[in-house]
Amino acid sequence: MTINIEYETDQELGIDYAALASQVADKVLEMEKCPYDGQVNLVLTDNEEIKRVNTEFRNIQAPTDVLSFPMIPFETPADYSVVEEDESYFDLDSDELLLGDIMISVPKVFAQAEEYGHSVTREFCFLVAHSMLHLLGYDHMTEDEAKVMEAKQAAALKELGINR
Repeated sequence: MTINIEYETDQELGIDYAALASQVADKVLEMEKCPYDGQVNLVLTDNEEIKRVNTEFRNIQAPTDVLSFPMIPFETPADYSVVEEDESYFDLDSDELLLGDIMISVPKVFAQAEEYGHSVTREFCFLVAHSMLHLLGYDHMTEDEAKVMEAKQAAALKELGINR
């Protein structure tokens, strides 16, 4: 698993975000039985930039905690057959599956950790797990979809020993 990280804000997370993001992403891919090594771009930014991107892509003029930009048009979540005959979903140099982009607001990580009464590490890892599931085709637009995503996020974090 390769995670290309761009840190675009002066606010420091104060945690080993690169190692944590890799651990969580690897765990989600393992649990979702991904047969490929994956590649993700992770941007850690501020509320102003995530608001700009949220406005541009979702027409929501407010900062959010995390945005996910999947590269693969999964018809069924984690059904990798969609990529099997299309090499454009793979990095030509590394043969890794190009999963997409994740953008996380660092200020939101701190605010939500405080709001929910858990650590910055737990909040950051939760957002990575949540976004990884989006990159694999999961969503939470309906109550049933939300229950599935919530259970998968919780299971991944629990297996890694990242608790509230």
